[in-house]
Amino acid sequence: TRETPSTPPGHTNTQSRWYVDTFIKTAQLWNKSKEDLATQLTELKSELIQLRTAKVAGGSNTKLTRIHDVRKGIAKVLTVINANQRAQLRLFYKGKKYTPLDLRSKQTRAIRRRLSKHEASLVTEKQKKKQTHFPQRKYAVKA
Repeated sequence: TRETPSTPPGHTNTQSRWYVDTFIKTAQLWNKSKEDLATQLTELKSELIQLRTAKVAGGSNTKLTRIHDVRKGIAKVLTVINANQRAQLRLFYKGKKYTPLDLRSKQTRAIRRRLSKHEASLVTEKQKKKQTHFPQRKYAVKA
């Protein structure tokens, strides 16, 4: 593996190809609408089918290398679609009593069972009175 202009200094490019993947930029996908993403996905899938038939028929080497890019492009589009869908679901369930299990925060079992910040901060009436009537004393040592 050799360093390419696209990789930061000190890092090596693990891909065997020398060019930067300019096929589909994920940053541009975030701005697209749901319909645009769906059409792009169908186009990519149909292109993949054509490339696979070309592979069986014994197509050119450039078409075979393009299969990789198309597959990665499909993955990017699907990732954006799913992320947008999850974001919409999070907005929908915000403030509701129950949220679906897959939208809840994962964390660890112990953290999930821990008291909430509000519950942990609650103090009994007796303790509250003790704190107000007998606060922490402040002392200053005279030098």
